[in-house]
Amino acid sequence: MTATTLSAPATSLAQRAHNIRRHALRMGQVQGQGYVGQALGAADLLAVSYFHALNYRPEDPDWEQRDRFYLSIGHYAIALYAALIEAGIIPLDELETYGSDDSRLPMSGMATYTPGMEITGGSLGHGLGIAVGACLGLKRKNSSSFVYNLLSDGELNEGSTWEAAMSASHWELDNLIAIIDVNNQQADGHSSEVLAFEPIVDRWQAFGWFTQRVDGNDLDALVAAFDKARQHDGTQPRVIICDTKMGKGVAFLETREKTHFIRVDEHEWDVALNNLDEGKTV
Repeated sequence: MTATTLSAPATSLAQRAHNIRRHALRMGQVQGQGYVGQALGAADLLAVSYFHALNYRPEDPDWEQRDRFYLSIGHYAIALYAALIEAGIIPLDELETYGSDDSRLPMSGMATYTPGMEITGGSLGHGLGIAVGACLGLKRKNSSSFVYNLLSDGELNEGSTWEAAMSASHWELDNLIAIIDVNNQQADGHSSEVLAFEPIVDRWQAFGWFTQRVDGNDLDALVAAFDKARQHDGTQPRVIICDTKMGKGVAFLETREKTHFIRVDEHEWDVALNNLDEGKTV
């Protein structure tokens, strides 16, 4: 069974993505800051992951036959928490504890704290290597489970990422699906200017991966890409390169020059939530 949180009548993916964005904004409001721009941009790919592609049980996050979702980008934790809340793995009322003492939702993702958080992400560049090891282990168990690994364009700066990419194709890890969030933003500026990553499709293909590139804020395109990745007939690992927009869904955040770590005035959180609700399409 896939996306076991869906029930009849099924909630639309657009509504799921909207709810994920809303959860992330509300968590940002708790602390007055956070990596909200990334969460807004990645909400669509997370909605497709958790409500279309992944096989899991919300009531049993450690179910052995589950698909694994690895968040390599530890500072995107607010985005994954929002998806886990929407999926029913984390109770909605825990949202109010985000980043607080003794919370299960620390500002950087840690597997020991949070149900559904499979790995402790960061320092950047380690997640894909962990995913390669997990895929090898699953193959030894004759498991049919997939490992999804979300990484960022900034992680393409790291040599360990490319070592893992080369290893995955060598070991023919067709149970590995990498998802790259290309938002062209990192702490030191635009990712493409810090260290150019284009031609990104050619590079992943050269490393032996089945490669697709899509608009990461287009739900239909994402659904088609995820389906094609799972169903690809071959022994290659698969990668979906997703071009996303930082701050997606909140107009005044979309147009900010720097949105890697967002701080806004106290009253602007409600403005952002209202902006999101007024512009939603479901």
